[in-house]
Amino acid sequence: MNRLIKKVAVIGSGIMGSGIACHFANIGVQVLLLDIVPNQLTEAEEKKGLTLNDKVVRNRMVNDNLATALKSNPSPIYDKKFADRISTGNTTDDLPKIKDVDWIIEVVVERLDIKKAVYEQIEKYRKPGTLITSNTSGIPIHFMSEGRSEDFQEHFCGTHFFNPVRYLKLFEIIPGPKTKPEVLSFLNNYGEKFLGKTSVVAKDTPAFIGNRIGIYGIMSLFHLVKEMDMTIEEVDKLTGPVIGRPKSATFRTVDVVGLDTLVHVANGLYENVPNDEAHELFKLPNFINHMMENKWLGSKTKQGFYKKVDKDILSLDLNTLEYRPNKKASFQTLELTKTIDNVIDRFKVLVNGKDKAGEFYRKSFAGLFAYVSNRVPEITDDLYKIDDAMKAGFGWEHGPFQIWDAVGVEKGIELIKQNGENVAEWVNEMLASGNKSFYTVKEGATYYYDIDSKSQKKIPGQDAFIILNNIRDTKKVWGNSDSTLFDLGDGILNLEFHSKMNSIGGGVISGINKAIDLAEKEYIGLVIGNQAANFSVGANLGMIFMMAVEQEYDELNFAIQSFQDTMMRIRYSGIPVIAAPHGMTLGGGCELVMHSDKAVAAAETYIGLVEFGVGVIPGGGGSKEMTLRAADQFKKNDVKLNILQEYFLTVGTAKVATSAYEGFDNGVLLPTKDIVVVNKDRQIAEAKKHALLMAEAGYTQPVKRKDILVLGKQALGAFLVGTDGMTAGNYISDHDKKIANKLAYVMAGGDLSEPTLVSEQYLLDLEREAFLSLCTERKTLERIQFMLTKGKPLRN
Repeated sequence: MNRLIKKVAVIGSGIMGSGIACHFANIGVQVLLLDIVPNQLTEAEEKKGLTLNDKVVRNRMVNDNLATALKSNPSPIYDKKFADRISTGNTTDDLPKIKDVDWIIEVVVERLDIKKAVYEQIEKYRKPGTLITSNTSGIPIHFMSEGRSEDFQEHFCGTHFFNPVRYLKLFEIIPGPKTKPEVLSFLNNYGEKFLGKTSVVAKDTPAFIGNRIGIYGIMSLFHLVKEMDMTIEEVDKLTGPVIGRPKSATFRTVDVVGLDTLVHVANGLYENVPNDEAHELFKLPNFINHMMENKWLGSKTKQGFYKKVDKDILSLDLNTLEYRPNKKASFQTLELTKTIDNVIDRFKVLVNGKDKAGEFYRKSFAGLFAYVSNRVPEITDDLYKIDDAMKAGFGWEHGPFQIWDAVGVEKGIELIKQNGENVAEWVNEMLASGNKSFYTVKEGATYYYDIDSKSQKKIPGQDAFIILNNIRDTKKVWGNSDSTLFDLGDGILNLEFHSKMNSIGGGVISGINKAIDLAEKEYIGLVIGNQAANFSVGANLGMIFMMAVEQEYDELNFAIQSFQDTMMRIRYSGIPVIAAPHGMTLGGGCELVMHSDKAVAAAETYIGLVEFGVGVIPGGGGSKEMTLRAADQFKKNDVKLNILQEYFLTVGTAKVATSAYEGFDNGVLLPTKDIVVVNKDRQIAEAKKHALLMAEAGYTQPVKRKDILVLGKQALGAFLVGTDGMTAGNYISDHDKKIANKLAYVMAGGDLSEPTLVSEQYLLDLEREAFLSLCTERKTLERIQFMLTKGKPLRN
């Protein structure tokens, strides 16, 4: 059966329900979002003379919840207009509409009696064969469908999204006793391909996979912090980016999620896993009980482990249970890892530390390793699913078994024994069978140790992915300190950046030119993409700053011209060049994408020309490109100045799209050539596919443009009047005005007396001249220095 999902119904519009509805709207699915009818009027409704029978009242709960979700930051939706794909209603009047949907997702309160009552109502209208799933985070799936029809039970299972739905990739699928295998297979594929998730099929055990391991990890740290007499700052320092975890680390994460949410799941585990060897760790420490009694729940109550008072952040002292000024944490062991860029290479150093940090890592990793080993096969038969769940659901860069491999399996067992814990017997059997690690890489694919066969098995589903780390040693064609070229096969090369934050300096420019040279001679296409956190934060500001401070303007002019020439080389090469942007794609990174033949952008791409923030205009072809794109929009009888002004304001306000779809709205991505993929893991493979398609269709080197209509004095005058008014109204500073006027000169094409057709090179020369002149300004240098030292823009 070829199952299509055209419309879904989401029952329950709380934070999770609205988030799920928004994410289905993100991918183009029509959504029916329902919630209960309020049982009383608000004061405002009474004043308006409304009754409980009025539709606006009956739908108040669902509409208010959805509106709150759409206003939240970060946004649950890629583009505000996608909210039109969501229709709302209530479960009393509108439940019959579910007969027209392909998938019903229940997201009501976590009480079995309420869920079962909802299912009874759903079954009255659900058509046979319709998927029906629950987003429960803990109630056993096998209890929920009891008493329902055979068809209901065959198409029912748990589908556990993590909050926030748009941003966390974990999608746990938990079968019920009678769930059809083809239903699980469909949901697994749909989650990966369409929802952009990491799909993990879990067993029907308490808290499933992600929360079982994640809550263990947090609760064990709650006990360890008291045992080792550590501060919350020390633990957050040790459990954040240094080990590939989010900046919020442990205690800040709990504040954001809400202590009550954590306690609810921890209590559930304490009650439901009595035979778990770590059962007592799920018992709440006294300081957690004290915080719960005082309603110190985190961000939602304005205080938790941290509390903001005016501009100061205070921390909770776990001994006195009083707030005190934040104490900066530092450890000698962490100093030893500063030169180790790859997180996975740090773990061996961390567990051998001679200070409190080293002791902390030995104890915490020993506990984690023992715990996950004993959860296989209880919660899953396949160890890689535990790693997938922790990476996708908790933002870990590496899962527990990957970390254990990095430390060394035998070393991990040694740590476990030193900590007085027991490793699962299958780990010893693995070593005895000659398998010395949980994972291996062969021919570009990742294999995992399978307990049943006592051998390494290929992780399924990899055929849709290209993982650069897996081909790093076997497919490398060329490299320098900032970039590497890989052969992706079928005549397609991939250029990866690995400079700091993937900034574009001399090494990257050299890499781009080398890649195009090789591709034109020996290959048929080029992908520019990487699998780091961000595509590129732009040009190497440090290099620009040093040249400007030293007044090496000839060298700076050469560097900017080299950047421009390289962008134009991307545009006018003899082979298709596909960019694969994701994450931060700023400044020069955005310019690179704009000059490629096609962008295969991840949905989570935050892209824009941000040069104004450091006191300059886009100098790598960005100002030229926005002028060209505006001119390409001109139609007969248009008010051309209004169109150009939109593009001018996009650059002048340093607008950054918060998704690839907003990139289309801002003009930095083009719907006529660029596409979006929701699953970032598929991005490089998808980009390769498009490079091949373009090459095999007979790619022809484009002809350089000499037909760009610029408006001259007409546009320049209007823009200058505008910046005068903005300065007079104190909306922008004098230096902002100077930068904006430089941009105006470029995008107007200079002070030409009438609209004129010009070439790209003409605009590039204007752009470069403006960029260089701004680099001579003291206030621009102050802005660049502030960005380099503080990491945020200066308004001066």
